[in-house]
Amino acid sequence: MSRLLLFNKPFHVLCQFTDREGRATLADYVTVPGVYPAGRLDYDSEGLLLLTDDGALQAAIADPRHKRPKTYWVQVEGLPDTRAIARLRGGVRLSDGATRPARARLMPPPDVWPRTPPIRYRANIPTAWLELTLTEGKNREVRRVLEHLGLTVSRLIRTRYGPFDLADSAPGALVEIR
Repeated sequence: MSRLLLFNKPFHVLCQFTDREGRATLADYVTVPGVYPAGRLDYDSEGLLLLTDDGALQAAIADPRHKRPKTYWVQVEGLPDTRAIARLRGGVRLSDGATRPARARLMPPPDVWPRTPPIRYRANIPTAWLELTLTEGKNREVRRVLEHLGLTVSRLIRTRYGPFDLADSAPGALVEIR
């Protein structure tokens, strides 16, 4: 029987089990043998990562052809206006092509765990939180799209991947789906 694990990846943890540079990896948190990430989450991002021991399930989860929605809570420097939100909803042209339309909305600051190290606070620069749902997996897409719109990402947390969500799991928590 296949295993499927939900992992709340902390900030500055690689989505692999080894690293020649000595950075934190999945091996520091995941002791279940024979599981591998289904998809990826950048080193400087946090949140939901799926792991499985089933290669076919891994491919089915990660394959962009399935257009599985992935939802992110993103703290940005700056205040996105209605035009920026509309551009996210319509798709943004990047150097490697146009993104698919995203669901996008401003949101109140979420009640999330403190990040280590903490987010740099700058009194003269306002921040906002966005909720974005994407259905593709371009490399660093959330950061690149927001940068294209003149917004700098301070914090990026994936909260949902398809039908799975973080719920109330703490960073480093691992939950097996039965």
